[in-house]
Amino acid sequence: MPRFETSRRVHHTASNMFDLVADVEKYPGFLPLCERLVVRGREADNDGKTILVADMTVGYKVFRETFTSRVTLLPAQKLIQVEYLDGPFEHLDNRWTFTDLAEGQSTVGFYIDYQFRSRTLALVMGAVFEKAVNKYTDAFEKRADQIYGAK
Repeated sequence: MPRFETSRRVHHTASNMFDLVADVEKYPGFLPLCERLVVRGREADNDGKTILVADMTVGYKVFRETFTSRVTLLPAQKLIQVEYLDGPFEHLDNRWTFTDLAEGQSTVGFYIDYQFRSRTLALVMGAVFEKAVNKYTDAFEKRADQIYGAK
């Protein structure tokens, strides 16, 4: 089962990075393999928690797969949790954490654990998907530099 975990210090606040990752509709513009993302539903409660249900289409060459997930945004805890609902995976668990540091910097933690349902899809997409996942934190940091300014 592929698993990837990293923690990176960035030159942006935890709140800015949280907002950037929470803005899922923008993913197709900068995230590797993400071709389309549609939010099917959004609910917010009085505590600031927001739950999204979204369809994300990932593609590479002639392969396209869409999966549905529940994204829980917890701004008070600076935590984003992604739960897999439907699609080509056996399971997918994804988590983002954001911790403020001094001087407008923060640490962004990224964790993903997944397994494709189809052995064939795992062979075809597995290596490409793994490379893309390894680049996700880079993509978000570059996006933050574009939006908030490089420091």
